[in-house]
Amino acid sequence: MYLTGSNGIFTGFSTEFVSRAWDVEESVAKTLVSSQTAKGIVKLDAGFQMPEPKQANRDGMVLNCEEAPLDVDIKGGGKVVVLNTKNLPLVGEVGLGADLVRLDGSAMCSPGFSCDSALQVTYIVRGSGRVQVVGPDGKRVLEAHLKAGNLFIVPRFCVVSKIGDPDGMDWFSIITTPNPIFTHLAGKTSTWKALSPQVLQAAFKVSPDVEKLFSSKRTAEEIFFPPPN
Repeated sequence: MYLTGSNGIFTGFSTEFVSRAWDVEESVAKTLVSSQTAKGIVKLDAGFQMPEPKQANRDGMVLNCEEAPLDVDIKGGGKVVVLNTKNLPLVGEVGLGADLVRLDGSAMCSPGFSCDSALQVTYIVRGSGRVQVVGPDGKRVLEAHLKAGNLFIVPRFCVVSKIGDPDGMDWFSIITTPNPIFTHLAGKTSTWKALSPQVLQAAFKVSPDVEKLFSSKRTAEEIFFPPPN
């Protein structure tokens, strides 16, 4: 909906209604409504000066993800900047959060899911790679090779993982919670590391040797895993 221009909302009202609403003469109302003939995007007259933006108007409303402090920085793996109520208070009002992720070449992003069952809308900004999404019933709901310009959705309660191509892959996700928190199912911060050997043996129905091998892996890496040597 536009307020001005040839398709502005007030072009549909009579001059009488507009003049009454704005408390101006009908001739002035007609001038205000009909002078701008462009639609949506308008061209300024030569020499017309718009006000310069002020820093005070940006505070709490704008965040430069390229310059923001990193929330995660793993050498050879990837980097993350999370947009939440701490660095961009506006997201608390709209109920949305976001993150900007840079996955290094051939690195893997650990399988993970939103702790509060948020939905994710992800846009590939740069590079390319593969993605797999698995539903709560253990069935794969998405497997695709993605490149810059692609967009995909991770439904609620689903687990997602990505592997970058040799040139890496960057993506930006809108998340339906203002303070996104994710749980990962591989790496030193995964839930597996908190479980006892006996629980793991019973859950996987494997021998102690297999459980020991499993538990000995990914003890130093978290979230992003560099490519194998």
